[in-house]
Amino acid sequence: MSEMTNTLLEMQNVSKEYNGNPVLKDVNFTLKEGEVLGLVGENGAGKSTLMNILFGMDVIQQTGGYGGKVLIDGKEVKFASPLDALKAGIGMVHQEFSLLPGFTAAENILLNREPENKSVLSLVFGDRANTIDRKELQKEAIAAITKLGVELDPDMLVSEMPVGHKQFTEISREISKSAIRLLVLDEPTAVLTEKEADMLLKAIRNLANQGIAVIFITHRLQEILDVCNKVVVMRDGRIIKELDAASTSISEMAKLMVGREVSTDKPAPDNDGRKISDKIALSVQNLWVDMPGETVRDVNLEVREGEILGIGGLAGQGKLGIPNGIMGLFPAGGKVVLNGSEIPLNNPRACLDSSLAFVSEDRRGVGLLLDESLEWNIAFPAMQIQNKFLKNYLGGLIKWRDQDAIREVTEKYINQLQIKCTSSEQKAKELSGGNQQKICLAKAFALEPKLLFVSEPTRGIDIGAKALVLQALREYNKKHGVTIVMISSELEELRQICDRIAIITDGAVSGILPADRPSEDFGILMVGKSKKEAM
Repeated sequence: MSEMTNTLLEMQNVSKEYNGNPVLKDVNFTLKEGEVLGLVGENGAGKSTLMNILFGMDVIQQTGGYGGKVLIDGKEVKFASPLDALKAGIGMVHQEFSLLPGFTAAENILLNREPENKSVLSLVFGDRANTIDRKELQKEAIAAITKLGVELDPDMLVSEMPVGHKQFTEISREISKSAIRLLVLDEPTAVLTEKEADMLLKAIRNLANQGIAVIFITHRLQEILDVCNKVVVMRDGRIIKELDAASTSISEMAKLMVGREVSTDKPAPDNDGRKISDKIALSVQNLWVDMPGETVRDVNLEVREGEILGIGGLAGQGKLGIPNGIMGLFPAGGKVVLNGSEIPLNNPRACLDSSLAFVSEDRRGVGLLLDESLEWNIAFPAMQIQNKFLKNYLGGLIKWRDQDAIREVTEKYINQLQIKCTSSEQKAKELSGGNQQKICLAKAFALEPKLLFVSEPTRGIDIGAKALVLQALREYNKKHGVTIVMISSELEELRQICDRIAIITDGAVSGILPADRPSEDFGILMVGKSKKEAM
């Protein structure tokens, strides 16, 4: 790491309220040049709010500002907008992507900062007559990618990229800004494969060695130990403790984050009362899906009634494409049979009418009505598809929403999933990422489906919430006998709650094994070295 010791950033007694609810209380920490600080805490602990203050985000100004001081190089700063933060050399890569799909990686990296060629017309019409210097744009983009030290094609369209390459594009864009001194990374590895995550951690070390300070927010606590100098643990809007990364452990960080002991061991199998029949609930035959960044060529799969089937595999191999194709979100072909009846493909409504439900990995793009209340988010699909939460008047001629029933079901899931919110009427966009994820689950549970697809259910959520979400899925399966197909990038997560796990390699099932088989067996299937007989 860098030997530089100048203090770059200091937060003094920073506090913040939303509608009278304190979300940050008296936060203090310092960050030196070339230092990597790991910021950890449960969802809703205040990490994103703290970074929004640092980055001058509009949401802070629009809700009454903040208390305390932010100092850069020992001088107080008050950023009115992210542009001010950028001028001060602060870059931020958010959890949700902000790229233009129809543009290449290079064009996104230099967006609004494109090198230009002047012409004779520029003398008359000014900068409007300038043209983009494509050669220089390419050169600068490649320089940023090289500085980051990752594999990324500057000419690839964002719409055609696997999700990991989108993340590298976002980070390359920030470090291409010549004045960059501090980079904030919010869950940068949540969507990456292990190999990509290792590349990124190496890149963070490179940046630190060049004197760039990094604030690294992640729920993958091992990464904190691998790459950070120090760790700041937040809980309920406060800094609970600052730790030396070299002398702490995952269990110590987890305990401080949630205020209790958190077991990271695999729970004992809980088959008590669970009924898995030999009857086939879902049969998938020769499925192909045309989804950017995913390869689904020829998937054949049978899911038993009442089981939790896991689907794993490396990024881009096809695991995410399977539920998205079956549910009609991307063009698909082949045959899908649910409980003996064929489900028409490319028809989302037919899937929902057949009692299939889907919790998407894209919670903001597909999963939520961000400007609506939690009540509306949870109840609306069941109201629209199944006529739930409606009162009949005049013998059913008029239907009107049953507000009491809507509030009751929302409160039920807020309590069951421990969703951190001010009330059931709070807007979905105001929740932290992990709590938004829980709303997506609650919405699916309210549909009471026969079969539930859950894609990356714990992406970007903390260790405590992760255990809660997995337990909720297990309980839901046990209590209602609902068949669950869970897709996840984290093998250990699948091994915790699934009965069997199918590994997808190069767009097809390379094998299906019981979840209690050793991790190495699944690893062999992932790299395609062996085709085990499906069980």
